[in-house]
Amino acid sequence: MQLRFFTIPIHGGGDIADELNRFLAGSRILSIDRQLVQDGANSAWAICVGFESAGQGRPSSAMGGTSKQGKVDYREVLNETDFAVYAHLRSLRKEIADREGLPAYALFTNEQMAEMVQRRVATEAAMREIQGIGDARMEKYADAFLQVLREAFNNPAQDAP
Repeated sequence: MQLRFFTIPIHGGGDIADELNRFLAGSRILSIDRQLVQDGANSAWAICVGFESAGQGRPSSAMGGTSKQGKVDYREVLNETDFAVYAHLRSLRKEIADREGLPAYALFTNEQMAEMVQRRVATEAAMREIQGIGDARMEKYADAFLQVLREAFNNPAQDAP
C-alpha cells in the first residue's frame, strides 16, 4: 500500500479538492483518513489516502488464479464502524445470492461494497459512480443495499425511484 497526502484549505481549496477527486477516481483506494486542523482562517483538512497503484494488488486470474496474499482484508482497511457496515452488506449480499442461486460476487464485489462504505453512498447516483455497477445491478439490488447504507450513516433517501 502506498500513501498520498493532501492538505485542503477551508477557504480557497477548490483546486486541491479537484486534484484529490481526480486522484480518488483514478486509483484503487484502500483507506482514507481525514482530520480537520483548526487554525482560524488557516484551517484545513489533512487527508491521508492509502492506495494501490497500477500493477499492484491481486494477480490476474489469467495468470494462474487468485492468491491468498493478493486478497484484501477489509478488517485492516476499514475502521471498526465502517467494517460493521461492510459486514452487514456482505450478509445482505449472501442472503440475496443464496435466494437467487447466484454466486455472491454476481451482485457486488467485496471491493465495490467497501467503496460504497468508504464513500458513504446514499444515492443511486453515487452508487452508479462505482466502477462495474451498471443498470442491471442497480435495478435488481440497489434499493436493498442503499437502505442499509442510509440507515448506517443516517442519510435520508435523496433519489427519486
